[in-house]
Amino acid sequence: MTTEEIADALKLTAQLMELHNENAFKARALANAAYKLDKTGIDLEGKSLEELEKIEGIGKSIASKIHELRTTGGLKELNVFLERTPAGVIDMMGVKGLGPKKVALLWKELGIESTGELLYACKENRLITLKGFGEKTQDAVKKAIEFKMANAGKFLYASVEEYAMELVDELKKNLKTELVALTGAIRRKCEIIERIEILVGHSGEVSLPGPTPVPASIIRCDERDFYRRLFETTAPALLPELSFPAELKNEADIFSSNALQYIEPELRESAGILGLARQSKIPRLIEFSDLKGILHNHTTYSDGLNTLREMAGYCRQLGYEYLGICDHSQSAFYANGLKPERIFEQQKEIDALNREMAPFKIFKGIESDILNDGSLDYPEEVLGTFDFVVSSIHSNLKMPLEKAMGRLIKAIENPYTTILGHPTGRLLLSREGYPVDHKKIIDACAANGVVIELNSHPYRLDIDWRWIPYCMEKGVMISINPDAHEKEGFGDMYFGVCVARKGMLTREMCFNALSLHEIEKHLASRKKA
Repeated sequence: MTTEEIADALKLTAQLMELHNENAFKARALANAAYKLDKTGIDLEGKSLEELEKIEGIGKSIASKIHELRTTGGLKELNVFLERTPAGVIDMMGVKGLGPKKVALLWKELGIESTGELLYACKENRLITLKGFGEKTQDAVKKAIEFKMANAGKFLYASVEEYAMELVDELKKNLKTELVALTGAIRRKCEIIERIEILVGHSGEVSLPGPTPVPASIIRCDERDFYRRLFETTAPALLPELSFPAELKNEADIFSSNALQYIEPELRESAGILGLARQSKIPRLIEFSDLKGILHNHTTYSDGLNTLREMAGYCRQLGYEYLGICDHSQSAFYANGLKPERIFEQQKEIDALNREMAPFKIFKGIESDILNDGSLDYPEEVLGTFDFVVSSIHSNLKMPLEKAMGRLIKAIENPYTTILGHPTGRLLLSREGYPVDHKKIIDACAANGVVIELNSHPYRLDIDWRWIPYCMEKGVMISINPDAHEKEGFGDMYFGVCVARKGMLTREMCFNALSLHEIEKHLASRKKA
């Protein structure tokens, strides 16, 4: 091992000792030795144990560790700590501004075990009230993680869409042409992309306007070939089955000349869509304007940034007919979950605001934790006070499939469950969801009249759009919910609509495309039953 590698191993050992609250003096000595080796670059090659002990700042104990690393390539003490520590927790110590003690708090107090979970916790304001943190620290941690993720080679669609559109607009302006368009995965609005691709119909040289924070490339073509190349680069999977007319005025001409219904770019993921297009069976896709209300939102009663009044006022200002409030339930202590007395306090405020804001309406909801045995987080007399219940899993995400499914099915079968929240618990680019059998979940929701959430937070987009066709086949409605923890979070509804369209969701099968009267009727009949 090189001196640098040995220094890294000693430093990690010191960090893990501090993380696990082991001997502080010993940890500090290891950290100091690692720092010395790293900065001075002492050549350790060929040095005996006795020679290592004589190096200033090393000593007998640390010298033996260096000797072990040099001769075996590992360190038993370090391996013991590594076995006790989730890999994601170790990764969190690499976030700028987080030392082992802070990471230990996040891990032990909030149950956070990866940088992705930590970023999501920042978005939900979980760090603000944690000892040793605060709003500034939370913001710094969030920025540090986003920077780290931005350099990992993959990007969430939501994080690059605006920048990509700015590039398109700038190229149109500079080249004085409208023949500029996004293409490839970003035009199909894939949840995760690796680069921005832009097609330009222009005869001269074309280049990107300066360095880009996201990998980007330009595909240039002759002006007369623009629409053909746009089709080709958007969806290569569809190419072998189609022919192209000699002249194209727009991309739609390709479909009409092949006797096909127009296929929206979001749907061009596989050749299977062509069969529907040949029979004109692609339905009218959900539009953002179809949404009538915003369900599943949080306020300052739990872990939101805005008050109930502020959330409701902004929702009404955006033109929606209703708002669903779903603060966290009492088991979510890390999110200031609501005890029964605070539920009743909130419900009294909702009643007052509804009288004031009519005909706009706030529905009384809760995001009830699904407990380990599949039961919900309150007794029936409390659950019965809500207009609707979003049932979600937030803890113990590593159950084996059989146990996890039993937990979920029991919650779905609970008569108080209205909506199954973020069904897999995944965080894109950060955490895989817990193990689920999607068909069994959807079948259970169909049998029990439960709506499935499409959580439109850009890190979740859960349920995965690929399962939406099966949901519709089984008659299970989808609720596009932002899981908003602040007013601005309502904007995430847009990204939910993007992926809902990829799954061919229709207005008729979207729960929150129901009008206020329709959703009142639905909730009342379900509650009565």
